[in-house]
Amino acid sequence: MEKTFNITTFGCQMNEHDSEIMAGMLADMGYTEKSEKKDANVVIINTCSVRDNADKRFFGTLGQLKRRKENDPDFIVCVCGCMMQQSHIVDQIRRKYPWVDLVFGTHNIHRLPHLLNNVIMKRDKEVEVWENGGEIVEGLPSRRLHHGKALINIMFGCNNFCTYCIVPYTRGRERSRHPEDILREIRDLAGDGVREVMLLGQNVNSYRGTFKDRDKGEYCTFAGLIRQIAEIEGIERIRFMTSHPKDLSDELIQTFRDCPELCGNIHLPVQAGSDRILKKMNRRYDREKYLDLIRRLREAVPDITISTDVIVGFPGETENDFQDTLDLIREVRFDSAFTFLYSIRRGTPAAEYPDQIPDDVKHERFERLVDLVNRISAEKNAKYEGTIRRVFVEGRSKRNRSWLSGRTDGFKLVNFPVLAEDLPEGMAAEMPTVSEAEEKLTGCFVDVEITKGKTFSLEGRLIDFK
Repeated sequence: MEKTFNITTFGCQMNEHDSEIMAGMLADMGYTEKSEKKDANVVIINTCSVRDNADKRFFGTLGQLKRRKENDPDFIVCVCGCMMQQSHIVDQIRRKYPWVDLVFGTHNIHRLPHLLNNVIMKRDKEVEVWENGGEIVEGLPSRRLHHGKALINIMFGCNNFCTYCIVPYTRGRERSRHPEDILREIRDLAGDGVREVMLLGQNVNSYRGTFKDRDKGEYCTFAGLIRQIAEIEGIERIRFMTSHPKDLSDELIQTFRDCPELCGNIHLPVQAGSDRILKKMNRRYDREKYLDLIRRLREAVPDITISTDVIVGFPGETENDFQDTLDLIREVRFDSAFTFLYSIRRGTPAAEYPDQIPDDVKHERFERLVDLVNRISAEKNAKYEGTIRRVFVEGRSKRNRSWLSGRTDGFKLVNFPVLAEDLPEGMAAEMPTVSEAEEKLTGCFVDVEITKGKTFSLEGRLIDFK
């Protein structure tokens, strides 16, 4: 039987990178990746537990596999990720989804080859979920989703325990990788043609990696790690995700100003604009401190782009609290925002708060929030029209398959045509088809003149590539 697999990933970049690692391990086992679940004999669903919507999508996807399993007993269904770290979810899968063959969590993805072989050899189910992460496992293979850029886990877990968030319970407490291990991984990636890296962690700016070589000191700060990465030949852009405002240091702000490889972009979740709600969320900063961070970031890098997360309808949120959030958004003028309806996460303190907000109120506030965020995004993007931006090409545009797309230093998505009639004189001969343009330019930097600023992206005209 042909050994094939498909991985469906829900959630954040951490989950995306976990899926890259699982794909690498399966490739080492001789498996071939398929783009569609129907063509694979091993299907893995990598779950997210942050939002209720992700839960519903997961169970919907799982339900679709029942008939396939009934008709093909050799078909293997695996589920993993953050949802599996919750015992009530695992119990639910055992009861209602008996066609699932393998269940494992966030802390033991390195065990996938062993667990999968057990399922195949014993023809029996495997459930292995570790409560804690233990030692960080280095040297796992990875099959990157993108050419020229890479995701790098620098730490795992979270110590913040925001009252609405399940992540500390599913990802465990904070554990930082040794800086030497991170730098070695990035040097290898640079040697393989990677030019942009995204540093990942639930709270990257609380990174404190102990040195193996104690002559270098006791530990490495996040800003210190960035400066060392910037010295690696071939690495031209450094990004990171995600920051917690309480840990955004003066040293990191200085690094934004002094390190040209560090992109002028930051995702800084605010969640709410009301001090009362921020305190109930256990965010450990107030509105004034957050606005001061924004001010200092813009003083250091005047054209820095800033995105955020906002939760609508947190328990106890009044109309006045919500107006505080809208006022903060008007004052900061974020480039973009991920907006969420509060959803109860079983096992978190906020799930037990008595003053839950009715759904109709949440949805009405959510619409007002999205309207404001989108209007500001469109206004800011319109100001890019007529400018020339350096864009790192990521591949075909999702909106128009005859165009390519990429990101600016400020993480703005840029879509641009590459058909012969749209190219400057001389370029068409080098890239006569979209496929050839994609092959030639993906993973490279190009200059694009921005012709249109839209709400969620920019459009432009390719004028040069190097």
